[in-house]
Amino acid sequence: MSIHDSPIAYSVVVPLYNERESVPQLYVKIIDVMDTLEGRYEIVFVDDGSKDGTFRLLSEIAADDQRVVVVRLRRNFGQTAALKAGFDHSRGGIIISMDGDLQHDPAEIPRFIEKIGEGYDIVSGWRVERTDAWLTRQLPSRVANWIMAKLSRVELHDFGTTFKAYRREILSEIHLYGELHRFIPALASWAGASVAEVPITNIRRQSGKSNYGISRTIRVLLDLLSVKFLLDYSTRPLQFFGAVGLLCLTGGFGIGFWVFARKAFLDEGILANHGPLIILGTALVMGGIMFISIGLIGELLSRTYYESQNKPVYTVREFIGRGRAGEGRTEPPRTAGAGR
Repeated sequence: MSIHDSPIAYSVVVPLYNERESVPQLYVKIIDVMDTLEGRYEIVFVDDGSKDGTFRLLSEIAADDQRVVVVRLRRNFGQTAALKAGFDHSRGGIIISMDGDLQHDPAEIPRFIEKIGEGYDIVSGWRVERTDAWLTRQLPSRVANWIMAKLSRVELHDFGTTFKAYRREILSEIHLYGELHRFIPALASWAGASVAEVPITNIRRQSGKSNYGISRTIRVLLDLLSVKFLLDYSTRPLQFFGAVGLLCLTGGFGIGFWVFARKAFLDEGILANHGPLIILGTALVMGGIMFISIGLIGELLSRTYYESQNKPVYTVREFIGRGRAGEGRTEPPRTAGAGR
């Protein structure tokens, strides 16, 4: 077997959105590092609907370097979908993801691979010293990371960074949407994956404009709730909604019995003396019934979800590289949903 026929050991996945100024330097830095490693590698650039000429530049690079693959999405789907596209179209046994704005140093990739070699399934970067704005980026990030660590029981300091390394088989079991790419360690840990982290340098952005803001922080905090539900109750929603429903029913019936006892033994006027309490008890009973009903419906939806086929979170406009393997393919192959 020639070196060109040997399996690809590493895939470097880089989502890009309007990063034309960063691409040439990033490409050179990545190949300089990857050329020092043993084993074949590929670089998968995902153009997430850029409008500044990023795709044209990536096309030129792919034409000159067969190790480069370019996936162009039809529009801007967001970072999670772009990463999923890169993961789906990569072939390496170890997949390294990183941002395309030069805030991640490719020279640190060997540290991730070394940690994977110690037996870990996921290695996450930890920006020990942040260089971004304290109020709008660092403070919300610290709060979100602390909450996420407590909810997921995965002791990471930095869930938010894209700079991570994964074993391929781990990613094949995880479905990404929303802002869930930052929570892959938590989702994978629930399935039994081992997670470690390595300190990384947080480089100040050199060119272009950041696509992050306080609005994304709000979306991430909302996703925390969904991740917690996915981790603990995705396969048993009735246990969550049913518990709340039973609590409401207990409170409602308790109020009802108390009001009935006051009427039966003390001959008190129900509506005159306890009108608001009766309304509260009725609302609790109805709420309890609704929560239990939602839990039952959730059980049915959960069964449907885990037994049905997956629905892609993106559509690909063009696929460049890898010769005949990518010809005519505009969407990734569909795979059957994993049974639980």
